[in-house]
Amino acid sequence: MLEKTFYKSFLSKTFNIPVKVNYWDGTSDVYGDGQPKTTITFREAIPIKEITRNASIALGEAYMDGKIDIDGNIQELIESAYENADSFFHNSKFIKFLPKQSHSEKSSKSDVQDHYDIGNDFYKLWLDDTLTYSCAYFTNGNHDDLKQAQLDKVDHILKKLNPKPGKTLLDIGCGWGTLMLTAAEKYGLKVTGVTLSQEQFDLVQSRIHEKGLEGVAEVRLEDYRELGKEQWDYITSVGMFEHVGKENLGIYFQDVNRYLKDDGVALIHGITRQQGGAYNGWINKYIFPGGYVPGLTENVGHIVDAGMQIFDMEPLRRHYQRTLEIWDDNFNAKRAEVEQMMGTRFTRMWDMYLQACAASFQSGNIDVIQFLMTKGPSGRVLPATRDYMYANK
Repeated sequence: MLEKTFYKSFLSKTFNIPVKVNYWDGTSDVYGDGQPKTTITFREAIPIKEITRNASIALGEAYMDGKIDIDGNIQELIESAYENADSFFHNSKFIKFLPKQSHSEKSSKSDVQDHYDIGNDFYKLWLDDTLTYSCAYFTNGNHDDLKQAQLDKVDHILKKLNPKPGKTLLDIGCGWGTLMLTAAEKYGLKVTGVTLSQEQFDLVQSRIHEKGLEGVAEVRLEDYRELGKEQWDYITSVGMFEHVGKENLGIYFQDVNRYLKDDGVALIHGITRQQGGAYNGWINKYIFPGGYVPGLTENVGHIVDAGMQIFDMEPLRRHYQRTLEIWDDNFNAKRAEVEQMMGTRFTRMWDMYLQACAASFQSGNIDVIQFLMTKGPSGRVLPATRDYMYANK
């Protein structure tokens, strides 16, 4: 009886859309006004102590294990919970535990490999041909051509640097290499990419060889903190600072400053919150171990403290929401292959992760922002207006 009373109180405060809940004992309730568009079915009760310890982890695990089923749009359901100020996402009573984190070089390497070394074959199933695993940039109403949107994102980043042929670029966390190789081929830069993922390193090496870019492009399997005294004219880093940890954010931006030549330009693109920084227990435990989403003012403070100046900031929240929605569509189109490759539990987990992230961007809980900064007076080496960023090259 106590268990059902808890559930009814908990669920009635979670969503801002009408939801039907089927309980494990055969009873049902509808929470909210109107016709429910989503039905949550509990195959068994989740212990109250697990929900109060960390509701995100408890409910995420229950879905992964098939103890909970959702008939309806998961993204819409989670977005409604983010938008509801009374939900467990915003209540400290349900966030009493977070997985321990370490951001030593050894731990960072392990965390990166846990996520990115799942296997190139897995990512190839649902990413576009560029193997770009970050927010795309949709232009001219181009809402469905993901490959073109990813290439447009790369160009958007590189144009912001106002790069000059023959100069050097460092890409911190280079992924599968599309940005760094585009910088070499299209913009005439000498590029260096660094990654901790063996799978990414191997693929980038092969792409450099295939394109005949030896001597112009190199990739290193190395921690960005160990690059010594080398300096570059430009630095890019996409989807990286979310992995360094709250305690290392200041050091990360100091390293960016250290690796930049005087009057160098850096474009740092990453997931940020307009509010303060945050962790998510379930995502930290199962998707991005060591992950931390910093707040906007937190990043700006570290940039200034590191001795750099901001020239431009651009939020791309809606672009990442759309990117994730396309990824999830692609993922589910290949769901049978994913299940055969990775198993049912992993497949349910990854589907929920993609939809939960789309919901988080949709609700404004998180954002993605491009920070354009200079080592020297703001914009001294850049054009006076933004027009150059949008000019064709």
